[in-house]
Amino acid sequence: MSIRYVATSILPTPFGEFEMHGFEDIETGKEHIALTMGGVDDGRPVLARVHSECLTGDALFSMRCDCGAQLEAALKAISKEGRGVLLYLRQEGRGIGLMNKIRAYKLQDGGADTVEANEQLGFGADMREYSMCEVILEKLGVETLRLMTNNPRKVEAMEAVGITVIERCPLHTGRNPHNERYLATKAGKLGHWMTAPDT
Repeated sequence: MSIRYVATSILPTPFGEFEMHGFEDIETGKEHIALTMGGVDDGRPVLARVHSECLTGDALFSMRCDCGAQLEAALKAISKEGRGVLLYLRQEGRGIGLMNKIRAYKLQDGGADTVEANEQLGFGADMREYSMCEVILEKLGVETLRLMTNNPRKVEAMEAVGITVIERCPLHTGRNPHNERYLATKAGKLGHWMTAPDT
């Protein structure tokens, strides 16, 4: 694994003060970060979110997805608990990259759903991988997760790289009239657990 730890700094946010840890994939040049709050290296299960970058949702407030709302909800949950970790992975557009994501959005504007758009561009429905998580969490001293996700594949991916998930914490937020089909596709084609009401 080519993940290299770079540095740690303080990151004050509206949700509280986090430590920000930088990591670099030497082979690809991709940069990932982990935000931690409180002591996460004491062996106790850690409330965690593994969040793949979504520039449009996280930074530009897009209502086509629920990513930005999930990111904010996860940070608030960690802050409320006073302890936790958020991994922010540079895997835009479920791993297809920002420009291809824009191409996929254009296909969605023409009637394709998110899975169909990716496939029409020659990609799989979800191209993300999570092998870097093992290295990052090991560096942070995190052994077991209480993982905030609606995605069963993410739980399986964590366990496949040797990370123990002892609890899945649902993260239902961000539903709006613009992303109803997107959320329905995540449930129907990607198996996400989307049945709980928004909180």
